[in-house]
Amino acid sequence: MSKTIQCDIVSAQQEIWSGQAAQVFASGVSGELGVYPRHTPLITQLKPGPVRVVDANGEEQFFFCGGGIIEVQPHIVTVLADTAMRGADLDAAAAQKAKEEAERALADRGDTVDVDKAQAKLAEAIAQLQALEQLRKNVSRK
Repeated sequence: MSKTIQCDIVSAQQEIWSGQAAQVFASGVSGELGVYPRHTPLITQLKPGPVRVVDANGEEQFFFCGGGIIEVQPHIVTVLADTAMRGADLDAAAAQKAKEEAERALADRGDTVDVDKAQAKLAEAIAQLQALEQLRKNVSRK
């Protein structure tokens, strides 16, 4: 029995990561997902948040996805993200600025403010800040 599963993480712009994984963890809209080789097939929507991959060597790879879908088959996991980046590329200052801008837009609610877009930007900025905090905790444990 195979101890790994093919994992592909892609955004609309580029392939972020592809390789063999022992485990994949993601934040689905219905809860946290843990995917292992030979997992039952499923497809679900992702909420903005971290995606962690434990690769074939046991090293943890950390990514941020701003929503999308995850498709799981017994031998392959595909993360189709709206936006995605490696954890090392997350920018705390930019995420904090985006959060503040979205909060201002929601507070000022003029006729030109698209509330749904502002709420989505706020949710993604908060998720990025939470992912950064989780990444810092993981790094400090090593």
